[in-house]
Amino acid sequence: MSLEFSVADEAFREEIATWLEANLQGEFAPLRHRGGPGDEEAFPELRKAWERHLAKAGWICVGWPTEHGGRGLDVTRQVIFHEEYARAGGPGRMGHIGEGLIGPTLIAYGTQEQQRRLLPGIREGREFWAQGYSEPSAGSDLSNLRTRAELDETSDEWRIDGQKVWTSLAHESQWIFVVARCERGSVGPKGLCFLLVPLDQPGVTIRPIRQISGGCEFNEVFFDDARTAANNIVGAPGEGWKIAMALLGFERGLSTLGQQMHFTQELELICQVARENGAARQPALRQRIARAWVGLKVMRYNALRMLSGGEDGQLPREALIYKYYWSNWHRDLGKLAMDVLGHTGNVVDDSDPVRRRVQQLFLFTRADTIYAGTNEIQLNIIAERGLGMPRESRSNA
Repeated sequence: MSLEFSVADEAFREEIATWLEANLQGEFAPLRHRGGPGDEEAFPELRKAWERHLAKAGWICVGWPTEHGGRGLDVTRQVIFHEEYARAGGPGRMGHIGEGLIGPTLIAYGTQEQQRRLLPGIREGREFWAQGYSEPSAGSDLSNLRTRAELDETSDEWRIDGQKVWTSLAHESQWIFVVARCERGSVGPKGLCFLLVPLDQPGVTIRPIRQISGGCEFNEVFFDDARTAANNIVGAPGEGWKIAMALLGFERGLSTLGQQMHFTQELELICQVARENGAARQPALRQRIARAWVGLKVMRYNALRMLSGGEDGQLPREALIYKYYWSNWHRDLGKLAMDVLGHTGNVVDDSDPVRRRVQQLFLFTRADTIYAGTNEIQLNIIAERGLGMPRESRSNA
């Protein structure tokens, strides 16, 4: 994808940069550079207020079509928005899963009634969503999921039993989308449905998961005869896998540019530490910093290349390598960060915010090559879907 910025584009860049600088002040000043991966539990109520503040100014759902209340920005303007938001230190978005994942999925595959009922809450920063994909026996291998859903025709509701895990910010959300098995005896990606489920009900239990970094932004969610209305299904019964994969396509879309700007800031922080403590004078560390910078540029160019996908979540083959690439790059950045800190990295000192931030970076990046599909699963996806190679043999045991 060839991306060039016109004079009008640069004027738009100045507009969003100026607005962010003026508004990330006062009560919102503590949110700068907070709430990202590994820090998602920071200031939840203030970040919800920030979502509503963004919405009032028209800076939520900038890429949604205008008929659904968005700004209808083209790809170029969306790239500019995400880059400037991250550059300004905009906080991690509480509404990311709603705006970036389920919202576009409902626009592409939902009914008009679902769109009228559910999109306004996302667009106005009032309702937040969690993702119900992974399970204890179906983490990277989502098709192995066991959560079951059965349509109760007497009550006109889906009844759901099972467990989801690693559900980011479920304890702060009102809704969760759940991929469940709705056809008895089905296996693999067949016989699944994609349900929209309210979290505030007796049949749902949310338990936090404490992480090595000390936080608990992730949760386990248990469904014990939980209910959702019969019309809270996206697509038809049996089409859950299709909808789930389309949603993941939206996940690998434009917001990746903001993610990369966040990575850039982390690399700049490492460079700052290296200059201050003398690590920058070590040739081996200088080479690793240079390689990290080169890798970040490669990541950006591939992201621009893969943004030529359609509006249905179906991205080109180039998108298949993105998760594998960035997660390994980011894990290596975490190792580099600790090596730059040297022996001081072994001591936790909350009075040194820069050191603590670098340590948090290292601790969280240990999970990068595991969540959202392990390295092994990602390589299988590249081989089978991208290169057309035979499926990996599986044991029948």
